[in-house]
Amino acid sequence: MIVLLILLIVSLGLLVYMFKQAFENHVLHHELQLSGKDEKVSLFFISDVHVRKINSEMMNKINKKIDAVIIGGDFADKRTSIKRINENIDLLKILGPVYFVWGNNDREVGESTLRKIFSEKDVVIIENDATLIPNIENRCWISAVDDTSSRNVRIEDALKKCSNEDLVIFISHNPEVFAKVKQKENIKLKLGGHFHGGQIRIGPLGMHQHGYFKVDKGVATLISNGYGTSMLPLRLGAKPQCHIIDLIIMK
Repeated sequence: MIVLLILLIVSLGLLVYMFKQAFENHVLHHELQLSGKDEKVSLFFISDVHVRKINSEMMNKINKKIDAVIIGGDFADKRTSIKRINENIDLLKILGPVYFVWGNNDREVGESTLRKIFSEKDVVIIENDATLIPNIENRCWISAVDDTSSRNVRIEDALKKCSNEDLVIFISHNPEVFAKVKQKENIKLKLGGHFHGGQIRIGPLGMHQHGYFKVDKGVATLISNGYGTSMLPLRLGAKPQCHIIDLIIMK
C-alpha cells in the first residue's frame, strides 16, 4: 500500500512538472554571419503554437527591432478559438511585420476563415512563393512551401524569384522537405518545426529529434521544438521555444 501511494505521488508530481514545462517561455538567440551590404537583420521565428496563448510579458521583453516575424506553421488547430488566433496575431505584430507559412493543422480552423483573419490583420501568407523583406539594404527573401499535408509542395515555385546574388530564408513547416531542396548558394537559412522536439523525451530518447540550430558549409538550419503542444499540454525534456535570429551581414 505504501509503495502504491509513493508511486501515485511521484506520478502526480511528474505530471505537474510536465504541465508546468509545457507553459514555460524560452526565447533562444542565434546568430548567422553572411556576406552582403553591411547591416543586421533580425528575425523572430515561432512555430507550433496550436492552442497556446502567446505570453505577452515574453513579447514585451523583446526590445529590439525585428525586421520580420515568421510563423512556421501550426499557428492553430481545431481546438483554437478565433479570439485566441486574433490575440496571438496582435501580440506578434508588436514586434514587426508578420509572415505565415502553412502547417499540417492550420486548415482545421477552416482555410477561408484563416485567410480572412490574416488579410484583416495584414499577415502575409507565403505558400510556394517568396517575398522580399522590406526596408532593408540587402535583397533578402522569405521563401516558403505549402505544408506536405496539402500535397501541394512546389519547391521550384518557392525559389524561382530568388537569384544567386540574393539572400534566401527557406521555410517548410515539415523539415523533411529540406532533403528535397537542391542546395543553392542563395539559401542561407532553413527554418522548420512540426516535430515539437519529440515533446516528451526520456534523456536522449524521444519520438522525434530534439530541436537544434546548426551551421554547415555556410547554411544554417533551425528546427524548433515549437511553442505549444499537440494533444495533451505536457512536455518533458523538450522545452517550448521561439527564436530570434540575427543575420550579421558584412562585405
